[in-house]
Amino acid sequence: MVKKNAGRRRGDTGFEPVKAYTDLDFLGSRAGRPLRIMSEFVEPEDRFERYDISDTIVFFGSARTLSREEALKALAEAQKNDGDVRNAELQVEMSQYYEGSRALSKRLTEWSKGLKGNAKRFVICTGGGPGIMEAANRGAAEAKGNNIGLNISLPFEQHQNPYITRELSFDFHYFFMRKFWFSYLAKAMVVFPGGYGTLDEFFELMTLLSTEKMGKSMPVVLFGSEFWNEVLNLEAMVKYGTISPEDLDLFHISDSVEDAFEYLTENLIEHHVDSPGGSM
Repeated sequence: MVKKNAGRRRGDTGFEPVKAYTDLDFLGSRAGRPLRIMSEFVEPEDRFERYDISDTIVFFGSARTLSREEALKALAEAQKNDGDVRNAELQVEMSQYYEGSRALSKRLTEWSKGLKGNAKRFVICTGGGPGIMEAANRGAAEAKGNNIGLNISLPFEQHQNPYITRELSFDFHYFFMRKFWFSYLAKAMVVFPGGYGTLDEFFELMTLLSTEKMGKSMPVVLFGSEFWNEVLNLEAMVKYGTISPEDLDLFHISDSVEDAFEYLTENLIEHHVDSPGGSM
């Protein structure tokens, strides 16, 4: 809400005009919304250019997934204090995806750092939060590579993880601008088990790919066949004619870091490595 006398401040001789771009009341108002939206396009674009970010590999997945160490610790606490052992055991099982995200990100970062060229190629990018996102940022950091966190302000769950490259940590207000930056620089995506947000991001990507709106080759890995085969029944959509059979070829289901790494790098080398921004 714009305060009374917004746009003016008291000086030594009374009220003086204030430049619009310094007026926080205006910028936070409904009238200032287009400027807030535009700033979430222009500022990230400027920062990516300054840090020579040419393209990215995006990791999606649950913010709730624990590392193996944290999950085992929680299980021990539950067993000791008569807690929810069943849930703690499930967290231990799900921690395989945290460790898979961490290991795959590290391998991809090491591989991308070996590419020739001045631009930083295939930089790991996540939503910046905990869980699978943290794991991917962590793996890239362990490989001593730059990595990106596109955080968003939420009332729960989302907080910035400590492994993001400081200069490439963003905080978005608008989901659609955050999604734009996920897609715009991406040359590959890896989707780990997750909730509504992960499914939203996956299906929006499938829509863009199936309608050829992405405008580029985009290898997509669904990591964790047991989870995805139970959660998704895309074959039923083919059966009822709501998607085409070839739409099932838009992604690759993988259960191992090695398989996912080979699939992604083979596709990236074939379609993107010799494009502007770097070469083998």
